[in-house]
Amino acid sequence: MIRCIRDLLFLASVIALSYVGFTLFQARQFQSAANQALVARIRATQDRNSLRPSLPIHKGDVLGRIDIPRLGLSVAVLQGTNAQILRLGAGHIEGTPLPGEPGNSGVAGHRDTFFRSLKDVHKDDQIDIQTPTGLLRYEVDWVKVVAPNDTSVLQSSGKESTLTLVTCYPFYLVGPAPKRYVVHATKAN
Repeated sequence: MIRCIRDLLFLASVIALSYVGFTLFQARQFQSAANQALVARIRATQDRNSLRPSLPIHKGDVLGRIDIPRLGLSVAVLQGTNAQILRLGAGHIEGTPLPGEPGNSGVAGHRDTFFRSLKDVHKDDQIDIQTPTGLLRYEVDWVKVVAPNDTSVLQSSGKESTLTLVTCYPFYLVGPAPKRYVVHATKAN
């Protein structure tokens, strides 16, 4: 009986580790493809000499890439925040402006994958967002922890272009997180 339980536990652990490994492999493959798609869109935008992409944006489309050089963070930003999108990259929060537009652009990511290093972000850190239309540079204003239903951190800042990164908190908690970790940044001049 004990041998049977041991074998079942071993099998369950192999399945769980295989799932995690597959998920991480899939995300890495997608990040590579997303970077290639972004480079292609940058070239197409430059060839058209236009300021805005002419195609409408759909859920799952690659909007750009966030880089925080000091943290070594680099992740593709996709449109939307459903489970599949957040498994593959960071997601632009629907209902907020696109990065670079006037107002407060919201981007969410998982704390246990792409946004794990946000725990080490500091005031004045540089955040770059590469979009098909150019490079946007932001500087971190503040970091705080809020309740999950506190959407005040996504309120528009008027004509100024700001960026809000959101992930779950605490970073090392197993299971659903009771709070949200918020990084707010203003577009540098």
